[in-house]
Amino acid sequence: MNPHGNPTPLAQARRRDSIDKRRRVLTAIEHLERDGEPITHTAVARTAGVSAWLTYAEGVREYIHAAQARQNARPTTGQPPGPLSPAALRTDLELARQEITTLREERDRLRTAMSHHLGQQLDSVSSQDLTTRVDELTQHNHQLADQLQQVTGENTALHARVTELEDDLAAARTSLRRMIRDENLNP
Repeated sequence: MNPHGNPTPLAQARRRDSIDKRRRVLTAIEHLERDGEPITHTAVARTAGVSAWLTYAEGVREYIHAAQARQNARPTTGQPPGPLSPAALRTDLELARQEITTLREERDRLRTAMSHHLGQQLDSVSSQDLTTRVDELTQHNHQLADQLQQVTGENTALHARVTELEDDLAAARTSLRRMIRDENLNP
């Protein structure tokens, strides 16, 4: 909508296109039902020339389900359908290929749009925010480096103390052995 509350021409065109597609779907359902063709979402989409997604949309799928229910309620004639002709199979195959191509193109368009959107989000982050974050990380890094240096110094001092205590313990053991030996030799 524009500032005056009127729908934009683009919105009006989209609305008309949506209404047209829904009319084509309803017409396709009528034709398939009249011709006795199986009514499926894919068959309706092919006949109407619309995306299969539309056939699952609210307000459309109900018509398809109602037509399917009417079709299932009819008694069968007892004759199984004949085999499909090669021409019919080729036509179905070609329609499936066209639909696959369309879906691939749509997927690629959506991927590109998502990529652009993510790029815009990254671009919208201001350089001031990034500078502030880098400064915070640098300060935190300096604090961690200082802590590491302090802990390394304490570790070195503790190792020296352990070595000194081990030497004292070895000397005390040697002295104790001498005393015990001297006591045993001089009763």
